Amino acid sequence: MSQADEQQGLIDGLGRRIDYVRMSVTDRCDFRCVYCMSEDMTFLPRQRVLSLEELQRLAALFVRRGVKKIRLTGGEPLVRRGIVELCAKIAALPGLRELVMTTNGSQLVKLAQPLADAGVKRLNISLDSLDPDKFRAITRTGDLRQVLDGIEATRQAGFQRTKLNVVVMKGRNEEEVPALVDYALAHDLDVTFIEEMPLGHVGRSRGESFCSSDTVREIISRRYRLFESTENSGGPARYVRVEGFPDSRIGFISPHSHNFCDSCNRVRLTAEGRLLLCLGHENNVDLRSLARRHPTTDTPLHQALDRALQHKPARHEFDVDQVQILRFMNASGG
Repeated sequence: MSQADEQQGLIDGLGRRIDYVRMSVTDRCDFRCVYCMSEDMTFLPRQRVLSLEELQRLAALFVRRGVKKIRLTGGEPLVRRGIVELCAKIAALPGLRELVMTTNGSQLVKLAQPLADAGVKRLNISLDSLDPDKFRAITRTGDLRQVLDGIEATRQAGFQRTKLNVVVMKGRNEEEVPALVDYALAHDLDVTFIEEMPLGHVGRSRGESFCSSDTVREIISRRYRLFESTENSGGPARYVRVEGFPDSRIGFISPHSHNFCDSCNRVRLTAEGRLLLCLGHENNVDLRSLARRHPTTDTPLHQALDRALQHKPARHEFDVDQVQILRFMNASGG
């Protein structure tokens, strides 16, 4: 494959341009969130996880093919040794518009400033409860105070448009939606409410706890006046603005109730190097094996990408009462 061919954009079989890649740097996490994984997890052996050099190589390959946005995820990306140095190398890639990260916030007190200095532009921070006991119950191991201090550290480090991610579950945290909105608005943060996705067996029926985005929006509208927004962050969220709070947005990610697949512009790379063409399907491409088999040329990887994208599904078909995908969310890339 020539250099000119390598610089052609990534277009799937339905004509959708892929310019956003979510890259998982580890399947490990210091939390055990009830919607993400089972309590007793077995993580990947180290040799099956992409090395930092392999992650950098694949990031560079994607950027050469027109990817403008890379999000580093996990597991929890900040438990990966060498993560700040990796961020600096990816952020410096010519042509990349922004490097962003999703984190549970547990490590931000010490790492927010180094991440900002490395070139990470924005952070999404998971925050499913403001009640310490409920937070511990949802995360199984998390310390709410540690995360709140981490959020404050991002403000001190100068991060803009920091966003809170909230997975809303009936019987666990739906009654906290108003308090979480209040917190976000008081701290000039964005907040996105996410419908739980049925990935992996977590020991309960997902349907019992399903809370739709429409329900969440109705809860919020009892307290605040909301306005539709056409803003787009480059991902699947739909946004509204809040009267009187110009610096914050409220988003909704609705894989069940408002399918967003027609505009999908992203793929995911798991920590073991599997390219997931769709979160809701098992089909994937093993880029780790190709990269290790061809350490000095990227041509086979480009060819594999082009072939695979022709089979990117038109949409996912999630069912809240069934687990169609056996892998856990931490293995899919947060």
